[in-house]
Amino acid sequence: MKKTLTLSVIFLLMLAAALPGHLLAEELVIYSARNEHLIEPLFEKYEKETGVSIQFRTDNAGALIQRLIAEGGRSRADILITVDAGNLWYAAQQGLFYPVASQVLEANIPSHLRDPGNRWFGLSVRARTIVYSTERVDPGNLSTYQALGDPQWKDRLVLRTSKKVYNQSLVAMLISERGVKESEKIVRSWVDNLSSAPYSSDTKVMEAILARKGDVGIVNTYYYGRLLRDKPDLPLALYWPDQSGAGVHINVSGAGVLSTSSHKLRAVHFLEWLSSPEAQKVFAEANMEYPATPGIDTHPIVNSWGTFRASTMNLAQAGELQTEAIKLMDRADYR
Repeated sequence: MKKTLTLSVIFLLMLAAALPGHLLAEELVIYSARNEHLIEPLFEKYEKETGVSIQFRTDNAGALIQRLIAEGGRSRADILITVDAGNLWYAAQQGLFYPVASQVLEANIPSHLRDPGNRWFGLSVRARTIVYSTERVDPGNLSTYQALGDPQWKDRLVLRTSKKVYNQSLVAMLISERGVKESEKIVRSWVDNLSSAPYSSDTKVMEAILARKGDVGIVNTYYYGRLLRDKPDLPLALYWPDQSGAGVHINVSGAGVLSTSSHKLRAVHFLEWLSSPEAQKVFAEANMEYPATPGIDTHPIVNSWGTFRASTMNLAQAGELQTEAIKLMDRADYR
């Protein structure tokens, strides 16, 4: 009897995998911290290809995660899409994500861009790198993140606030690479070199450099891409640090299937579809990012920045060490 039941379960799972998409779920509900204009074209494309209707809600990552926690088992959401590995890690720690066994996702998404337990997967990549004034900085004087604390950058460094998860993840990855003591020394040296109080956004960091309030900063590449798209003659450029060391710090926007989803098969299929070459190109180009799946062409503007060696440390560490990073930045008086 037990053997018969087991075979029946296996048969049902095989049957479900072979069913047309519209029989698995007529609708998917997605919570997205990625802005509507960046993600809606992909939703529409998927709807057209599969006949599955996508309903979605957008908000910032923290609000969506807290909403899912509050909704619990009553939630109708199937997928959470959000930005930064720290947010993805936190959602996983709250038990929101369902571990996915997918040969497609494992083949398409490099291991360092996904949760070790396959609860979430990076879908687009951005580098958090150095930006500098082409009018006042010789790139030959740039080298590493650490070197931004050198005396030559005194009163020339511009940073975004430590309250933003992007910088928390950057410092968390520094801790993973160098340990707490050395990382704190680096962050203190940055603070000593600041030309002004930290700014509220990466865009404001670059605007400060353009206004000669500083000469170098650290930004996500897609913010630079947005400015460059509107102002091709922008007197700013990107520099890829740590090329003989750990490599450029990268981060992701990504997604996971929610534990409470009633449509897990379709939700997994949607993530697999997002990792496909066609979808990856649209997903990344919408925000001047890099595809998570290797070997896919980037936007011409992004391609013009050249190649770089990225860090291959698993991004889950950005979440695991985030609390330590926040404490470190507070001790270093980085606000």
